[in-house]
Amino acid sequence: MTVCRGCCCGTASGFDHAGQLTHLRKAVADVAVVRVSGCLDTCAHANVIVVQPSSAGRRAGGRPVWLGLVNDTDAADDIAA
Repeated sequence: MTVCRGCCCGTASGFDHAGQLTHLRKAVADVAVVRVSGCLDTCAHANVIVVQPSSAGRRAGGRPVWLGLVNDTDAADDIAA
């Protein structure tokens, strides 16, 4: 899982970006690694999370999914689940 924290993705006021990152890391610790990237150049959809399939998932046809505007805890919980 890659979480954009460059430019606008990590700076919107009123949202705990560091808290979301900590929450995601704990929620997926047994199944995934959460990486932080610089700007992914998708600023129209700030707070982007990219979920990449495992090697086995790719062999089975899985592809990365880009999710934008992940600006609340419920959305992050759904992604982690």
